Order: sequence, then structure tokens, then C-alpha cells
Amino acid sequence: MSTVFEIVLALLLAIGSFFILVGAFSLLKLSSFFKRLHGPTKASTLGVGCVLLASVGYHFFLGDDPQPRELLITAFLFITGPVATHAVARAALDAGVKPLGADGKPIGESKKKE
Repeated sequence: MSTVFEIVLALLLAIGSFFILVGAFSLLKLSSFFKRLHGPTKASTLGVGCVLLASVGYHFFLGDDPQPRELLITAFLFITGPVATHAVARAALDAGVKPLGADGKPIGESKKKE
């Protein structure tokens, strides 16, 4: 394997690890339910995608047989992640959880009706 390719794989792994860490941090530190739902979904999907891309690239250029499992995991992740998040957010809205505005009040209550 060439040095340039090894650097690209290392960068993909570092970027993926960074986004996974940001997703975990956002799950712990964000204030409202919908923010906690949004942060890990976007960041973790991108992070795991980068790690899986690095794995696919490693096996491809190493000369091993192509690993369809990794490609299937990546496709499954990118398809099911947004769908599951949408379903959870819709269930929360149906259960009466109100999204918070920038002022910390539920949306719709921050403006007075005239």
C-alpha cells in the first residue's frame, strides 16, 4: 500500500472518530429532546460512514476480496438512520413533547397573540 493511501485511510478514521465523539457529546450535553435526537443522528451517521469507508478502502487496496458486508452496512446505515430519527421525532410530537425555541420556551408560546 502506498503512503498516500495510508494517510487518506488514517484521515478517514480520524474524521470518523471525531464525528462519533461529537455525536456522543451532543447526546450528553444538549438540552432538549429534539436537539439530543438531531446531534447524534447526523454526527454518528457521518462518523460511522467514514470508518466504514476506510475499512472498505483498506480491504480493496490490500487485495482481499471485496467485502459486501461493509457496503451493505453503510447503505443500511444511511437509509435507516434518518427514517428511525423521523419516526422517533414524530412519536415525540404525537406524545405532546414540544420543541423549544431559542429562548427556551416551547415554540408557539414565545410570541404573544395579538
